[in-house]
Amino acid sequence: MAEGTALLVIDMQEAVLAGCAGVPGVVARINDLLARARLAGVPVVFIQHEDAEDPEMTAGSPGWRIAADLDQLPEDAVVAKRYRDSFAATELGSTLDGWGTRRLLVTGAQSDFCVQTTALSALFHGYDVTLVADGHTTEPAAQPGGELSADSLTELVNRRFATLRQPGRRVEVVPAVAVVL
Repeated sequence: MAEGTALLVIDMQEAVLAGCAGVPGVVARINDLLARARLAGVPVVFIQHEDAEDPEMTAGSPGWRIAADLDQLPEDAVVAKRYRDSFAATELGSTLDGWGTRRLLVTGAQSDFCVQTTALSALFHGYDVTLVADGHTTEPAAQPGGELSADSLTELVNRRFATLRQPGRRVEVVPAVAVVL
C-alpha cells in the first residue's frame, strides 16, 4: 500500500503549536509515522505556513521554524504556504503528482483550521485521505457561553471527517498505530 502514498505534516511550527493540547504526544506519534514512512519508502512533505505580516510567522523567525522535537530530515520536501489550504497557491499538488501520489496521510496543526481545510481540499483534488486521528492538535476556542477545549475540537474534526463521502475517494480516520503504509 505504500506505493502512491505520501505523509503530510502540516504547520507543526513553534508559534503554531503554542497553546495547543497534547503536543508532546502528537509529536511522538508523528515521529513514529515519519520513521515508518521512511522505512516503507513513503515520501514526506512538511507544510510550513508563513506570513510576512505576522512577526511570529515570518520566514526564518523562531516561531516559523518546524518544532525542534520533530524528526525532519534534509531530504524531506518542504512546501511553503500562506493560506489554510496547503494546495492554494503552492507546489504541493505538482509535487504529489510527480511522485504518483494517490493517498495522503494527514497530520499536523491546527485541527480545525489548516489540517481540516487541507484534508478537505485533498479530497476535492482527487486524493484518498487518511486523517491520523491522534496525529493532529489545536488550541481551545472561545465560544458563546464558554470555551471549547482543544480535545473537543480535535474530536469534532475527526468525527465529521469520518462521515465524509466523496465519489471515487476513500476517506478514513484512524489512530497513528493503525495507519497502514
